[in-house]
Amino acid sequence: MVALGIAIAAIILFVGTGGSMMPQLWRAWFHGEAPPDLLLTNAMLLNIALLLFGWRRYNDLQREVRDRRGAEERARELAETDPLTSCLNRRSGQSAIDAMLATVGSCDEALAVYMVDLDKFKQINDFRGHQAGDLVLVEIARRMRALLPPEAVLARIGGDEFICALPISARSPELAEDLASALIVTIGEPVKDDCLWLEITASIGIATTSDLADDTPLDADTLVHRADLAMYDAKKSGRNRHCRFELRMETEMRLRSELEAGIRSGISAGEFQPYYEQQIELETGELAGFEMLARWHSPKHGLVSPDVFIPIAEEMDLIAPLSERLIRLALIDAKSWAPHLTLSVNISPVQLRDPWFAQKILQMLVETGFPPQRLELEITESCLHENIGAVRAIVTSLRNQGIRISLDDFGTGYSSISQLRMLTFDRLKIDRSFVAELAANANGAEMIEAIISLGRSLQLPITAEGVESEEVLGLLRTMGELKGQGYLYGRPEDAATTRQRLAAQGLLIDVAAPPQPTAQPAEPPARRKAG
Repeated sequence: MVALGIAIAAIILFVGTGGSMMPQLWRAWFHGEAPPDLLLTNAMLLNIALLLFGWRRYNDLQREVRDRRGAEERARELAETDPLTSCLNRRSGQSAIDAMLATVGSCDEALAVYMVDLDKFKQINDFRGHQAGDLVLVEIARRMRALLPPEAVLARIGGDEFICALPISARSPELAEDLASALIVTIGEPVKDDCLWLEITASIGIATTSDLADDTPLDADTLVHRADLAMYDAKKSGRNRHCRFELRMETEMRLRSELEAGIRSGISAGEFQPYYEQQIELETGELAGFEMLARWHSPKHGLVSPDVFIPIAEEMDLIAPLSERLIRLALIDAKSWAPHLTLSVNISPVQLRDPWFAQKILQMLVETGFPPQRLELEITESCLHENIGAVRAIVTSLRNQGIRISLDDFGTGYSSISQLRMLTFDRLKIDRSFVAELAANANGAEMIEAIISLGRSLQLPITAEGVESEEVLGLLRTMGELKGQGYLYGRPEDAATTRQRLAAQGLLIDVAAPPQPTAQPAEPPARRKAG
């Protein structure tokens, strides 16, 4: 504005001085009259310079304004869109959904929100590199944009997560699921990367405004959250599918959050306790030992099954401190048992990823004074497929100290005979699912006989889990010398009840009680970080 004012003033001055000086200059050049006043001439020249300066400055300012507006527009675009896929980002996507909600007013129209998550996308980044991952994301975004109607919202809200939103007919709610099925098909088509075809699938959660209760706030956050819950339910159901939101999902998620908080506080509060299930020599009926099982006495939820809290503790990366605390307690309890009684402990696959696991077990044996020959660690077949080299090193280290290793739930996984020979197990445990079918199904007997035959050929003793009836016990006794455990011999009992049982049978010895363990055994910071 200042430059424009200077230019206008210079033009007015130029018109004024030029109107007076130009006739004088004309008569001086062509008629020989006296030249114009020198001061007036200098004023006119200065006026011309001001005009040129003002015009140039005005153009510079105009260009600067254009550049600034372009930069602001670019900044706004970067703030609202994903630079890789050109989709909206999380913030602008939810704002766009809120704007669409404001237009959904009639009872015949609803808004459907989709949470799209690419299955196992991390494997593409790990094996083919992030450039291949970016290629997949760009192609998937292009396919979805081509499939969705023009008025639909498409936003990338995470590494491999997208949200879509579009109005649908409230009278035809199945249309929302039809679109989800079409999205799964188009996303599932292979993506070409150089000479390779990358396979990708998607899990989709759906939430619509017609599914909301009357007292539920109608906003983008609620719809996206519920679509997210439905997407996780689709993943739990096997991936590469879609799932529509149901109220139970929110209840389950709330319970999950409560359990996570309870597990975190319960470990330090000592709410987790070892229980013991009897292991019997089937031929003689003599007690051979116990398997330690975890139980959680939650002040809020009561006695929680390990089938519920162990998977959650594994996902929270708390299974190691939880298991180590229970093992330490079990070693203290079992030290007072008769010397021939063994203690079996289940080990999570997560714990076998810790390179210090063997040293931790040996340290607990030294601190509690429990003989390593009486300890048996049980690992499942799934452990053999994560890092066979690391598992073999841990197993070898433990066996060298006298600890026995058994393969739990044998027959339900994918272990091979070569893996059995390479890891040199000390025992096989037949999964309870085979034992449960033994009385009613002849195929169950054939499977158990095959496992026992394999065990004999590898010189491995066998333990059968899930012995719950005299009929099953009789059939197992005809198959050879086996150990068994199950509800036929009683349910798992806490330490005090187990001690009373052993005292009644004269199977206790007097030992000096070691100090009780802390809630979480001390661990060097460097090791904790490495694990």
